[in-house]
Formats: sequence, structure tokens, C-alpha cells
Amino acid sequence: MKTLLLLALITVSEATIGVFVKLTDGRIPIQTLTFYAMAFAAAFLFVARSLANGERPRFPKNNLKDTAIIGVLIAAQGGVFNLAMSLVPIANAVIFWSIAPFFVFIFSALFLGETAKRSYILIFVVALVGIALANPLGGAHMLGNLVALSTGAIYAAMVTYMRYEGKSETSNDIAWSLLIAALVLSPFLLISGPGDMASTIAYPKLSMELPVMLWALGLGVVSTGFAYFGISIVLRSISANVYALVDIIVSPIVAATLGYVIFSEVPGSGMILGGALLLGAGFWLTREMSRGKENQAVHPCQCA
Repeated sequence: MKTLLLLALITVSEATIGVFVKLTDGRIPIQTLTFYAMAFAAAFLFVARSLANGERPRFPKNNLKDTAIIGVLIAAQGGVFNLAMSLVPIANAVIFWSIAPFFVFIFSALFLGETAKRSYILIFVVALVGIALANPLGGAHMLGNLVALSTGAIYAAMVTYMRYEGKSETSNDIAWSLLIAALVLSPFLLISGPGDMASTIAYPKLSMELPVMLWALGLGVVSTGFAYFGISIVLRSISANVYALVDIIVSPIVAATLGYVIFSEVPGSGMILGGALLLGAGFWLTREMSRGKENQAVHPCQCA
């Protein structure tokens, strides 16, 4: 029961990425916002893991290259995904990101030597129909939709590399990777500026004003830090592939629902139907690729 509750909390935390990005109302440049998120997430993980394990963070001197590469990929994936969230409705971003499992298969075939099964042909056909119905090149959100699609490719590159190296979020190194991601993004403090950190935004329905940095803190601690920390705990009770299957289908649905409830974002019928086919095909492909590989590293979470 505790595992299911924690899994639900992780799913919701990952789904809040777009909410926190949009709540900043453009007051913080998007890549600067991603820097703040990675820095807050790294700090949270260092503290949380120390409190949970009673151990001081160990510098990964024997695994520095892998930790750094994963950090760079996290920075790229987080920055591009947050950019997509700032350009399109939340539903668009998470639906087009859900093409990631197909990039994972392509990269795994190219770099890990994994072979295709006959069932993959039907899965790819379903996915192509879903993309056609969702129509990323149509409407006013073409640029943002393409950015979201590219996020799926970057995410898949990170997944493939972590699978190749046998890494997962249970490792001490992920906190260091997040710190490296923050360092990679730190030049945007000068390039784009630190943002209007001292400003507040009024919320008439709540009869209060809240600081913009609160949402940057939420993006780092809730959407990223807590998600990684929670996954490291929940994987002690369930297999990595069970988590991956739940995450790939549930988190996008929760994120799209939050977009509707909080921002009144209503996706078109084509996006809904196409998204359903894409999510279903992604779930199916992930399940097929997971058969007989229960001990491999889990997909990293879709965090900011």
C-alpha cells in the first residue's frame, strides 16, 4: 500500500513540470529557470539521501565520465522539455514527448544491438497513425510540437546510455549528475539573465500574491528532486520495468489533466485520439522491450 501511494505521488510530481513552468508567467527565462530547477533538485537530493541513509554524499571519482555525460543529457532534456512547455499546452508537450520509447528502440538497435520483433511493426503503425492524427505540423503550435518531439529523442539518448552503462536513479551518482546539469546551464544566468526573481504574481481567487521563485523551487524540489528520490525508494519494492510502464502511460495523462484543470487547456479531438494511440503504442513497445530484462536499469524519470 505504501509503495502504491509513493508511486502515485511520484507520478503526480513528474506531471507538475508544465504547471510550474507556466506559473512563472515568463518572469524567468526558460533556460535560467531550468538551471534553478536542477540546482534545487541536486541540493534536495543530497540532503534527502543523507538523511535517509545517514551517509555523506560520495564524490563519484571512479565514475566521473558517466556521471558527467548523464548530467549533460539531463540538462539538454530538461531545458528542451521546459521550452516545449512554455510554447504549447501541457497536453501537446507530454503527448509528443511520449514518442520517446520509439527513439529508445531505434537507438538500442543501433548502439546496443537489440533486434526487432514482428510485433514491433504493428506497434510502429499504431504510433504513426497517432502522430498523423495529433498532427504536430498543423495549427499554431508547430514549433512547440517539434520541440516536444525533439525532447523525446534526447530523453531516449539518455535512456539508452543509462541502459548501456547499467545505471539507474538508485545510484548516488544521480545527485551529482543533477549538479553537473546545473553547472552546464549556469551560463544562462549571464546569457538570458537571472529573471525577475523578486517579483510576485497576484492570484485573485486565492486573495494573495506569491513569489515567482516559489514556482522555480517547486519545479526543482517537487517535479525533479522528489521524483528521483521517490523512484530510488519505490524500486526497492517493484521492478524497474513495472515503474517504466506505469510512468509512460499515467504521468502524461495526469499532466494533461492538470493543464485542463489549472489553465483550462482543452486539446483538440485529433490530439486526444492521436495522443491515446501514441501513449498506448509507447506502453506496448516498452512492455515488449522489457520482456526478459527485469534487471536492466530503469528509464530515468521525465523530470525538468
